[in-house]
Amino acid sequence: MSGPRPSSEANRVNRVTPPPRDTAGDVVRWAAFSCLLVPVVLLVYGTSPGGAAGTALGLAAVTGACRVLLRQSERGAARMAAEDRAPHRGRHHRTGTGSHRGGRHTGGDTPVS
Repeated sequence: MSGPRPSSEANRVNRVTPPPRDTAGDVVRWAAFSCLLVPVVLLVYGTSPGGAAGTALGLAAVTGACRVLLRQSERGAARMAAEDRAPHRGRHHRTGTGSHRGGRHTGGDTPVS
């Protein structure tokens, strides 16, 4: 009746975890969609083709700048996460015995005056 039970570790390993979401990519895709949609809507409502084209160029420029900033932010966040995972080297990231500081060291048995 009682057979081997799968451990909770085995259950965790067998679960399929979804891949991390590319939020910056999602934002850029929606912005690119709006770069196409807004000029069409402007043309439908009677704006001149030159005005709609200017609006499309402006939106594309803003989208490009935002994409660059989002990617830069993601790289910075990944770098910070990698530094957090790195092992620490002592109390203040100093190594070796020569890096101890503080305290007053006198020369041998001579009295301090």
